[in-house]
Amino acid sequence: MISPVVVIQPDRLKAFARQILEKGGVSPAYADLVATSLVASNLRGVDSHGVQLLVFYLEHIQLKNMDVDASGRIASENGPCLVYDGQNGLGQIVSAECVTHAIRVARESGISIVVARESNHFGAAAYWSQRIADAGFIGISLCNATPLVAPWQGCEKRLGTNPICMAVPGERRWLLDMATTTVALNKVYRAMLSGKPEIPAGWALDIEGNPTTDTQKAVEGFPMPLGGYKGSGLAVMVEILCAVLSGGAITTEVGGTRVLNRPMRVSHFFMAIDVARFMPLEEFEKRMAQLASSLKDVKTAPGYDEVVIAGEPEWREEARRIHSGIPLDEGVWKALVDTAEKVGVAAPEL
Repeated sequence: MISPVVVIQPDRLKAFARQILEKGGVSPAYADLVATSLVASNLRGVDSHGVQLLVFYLEHIQLKNMDVDASGRIASENGPCLVYDGQNGLGQIVSAECVTHAIRVARESGISIVVARESNHFGAAAYWSQRIADAGFIGISLCNATPLVAPWQGCEKRLGTNPICMAVPGERRWLLDMATTTVALNKVYRAMLSGKPEIPAGWALDIEGNPTTDTQKAVEGFPMPLGGYKGSGLAVMVEILCAVLSGGAITTEVGGTRVLNRPMRVSHFFMAIDVARFMPLEEFEKRMAQLASSLKDVKTAPGYDEVVIAGEPEWREEARRIHSGIPLDEGVWKALVDTAEKVGVAAPEL
């Protein structure tokens, strides 16, 4: 088994990621945004959506599956509703444009919904919901994804892990970022890259639809829907709000990071709610603090020292990693270094 032995400071990892992207043909400004979003996930301990994704991004870029120069365009705008055509641009670039429009429209109308089609993988949904929240709005981000999940009671791939994320304004009040499967599929791939033969029970099903802890069988099979039919229903809801509503690719029409023979054609959904239309922002933050205290002050269940709210574990991990560096599994680091070598970038000394 390969152990996580590589530790690198966040700024050095970001610079390394940026260099890889630039050498791969991405403009400096775009490379900086993509690198920043990926390292932000590593900082929060969400390594499945961190720099390991560069390996797959670069493959798509080299195969011309992505347009590294595109930023997309507004397809239609009607009051608080906006449809965005990503024109096959990098997912982070398309998402940044959509978030900018979501904030602009919400300032004008009090609320906004921006749906995007023909985009690519946008990293972690939390990055985009937080950008909306940082502007003083409740931010909601959704995304459809590669069809790797069987619908409930089925045994064929139709749905993605289709994440749901919500963030609220204020100093680290609440941040929910969840897949509609038990875990994001990238966690299974991370286990594979790290040489781990087994994954925890409840993460995945094998190709026949049976629960499995075998990493390879999980890769070949399906992620487990969160809460059975409930998670499957939520995944369909995300598919509707992202793909059906935007006019984008649906279920098997969507590609993916590991589908190299065609563009990804991912769709996104961004919603911004202007808190100030309901109450002063300061009052909202006080009420959120009251809610958090109400949840955290309860008696803990056996085996637990405290009640944590959504976002807390990641914020604590971020503080640790800013101070101590970002640990990467040796397998992930090797794949990243190999990708860097292909485009002529030397790995930083550790």
